[in-house]
Amino acid sequence: MNTSVATATTAPHPTSGLPSRLHHNAFVTSDQAATRAFYEDIVGLPLVATWKESDELFGKMRTYCHTFYGLGDGSALAFFQFVDDEDQRQFGPKMPFSPFQHIALKVTADVQEAIAERLRTSGWNPEQTYVLEHGYCRSLYTADPNGLLLEFTVDADGVEQSDAERRRTAHADLESWLTGEHASNNTWR
Repeated sequence: MNTSVATATTAPHPTSGLPSRLHHNAFVTSDQAATRAFYEDIVGLPLVATWKESDELFGKMRTYCHTFYGLGDGSALAFFQFVDDEDQRQFGPKMPFSPFQHIALKVTADVQEAIAERLRTSGWNPEQTYVLEHGYCRSLYTADPNGLLLEFTVDADGVEQSDAERRRTAHADLESWLTGEHASNNTWR
């Protein structure tokens, strides 16, 4: 199997055929009340929908609650909780915690600071709340009540130039990585 990628001369993809935005990203929670308190009261995302459902799914009748927390572009973070403990175990998270598995949300510096302040004043999970300066962005990280790691990201000034360069060299950079060239290309740090 050929794992080679196209070179940087590949024409850019037209945006007209792309999905327009994220609709929602779904996770399983074991505690809808704690999830609501975290996302609405601490992070500031409004609860925009709650669906209480019973459906024949995957060969069995399943009863669950599906909540949605709104983002500024109309998309949402969504959470399922099942009535049946067996369903909860079957569909719930099974992977150990990894800082490389997270969802990143773009915010302004003011929104990031407001979230950080609400995390501090609530005493929320200080051992898993931290800031990383990536150079091209500043990120505030924290884990939600379900162990899902969230990143609230503020782009650095001038990031448009960095983004343009990364887009221009994306295929060539991947190709060089795949062929063993692992030197950093992050000149922002």
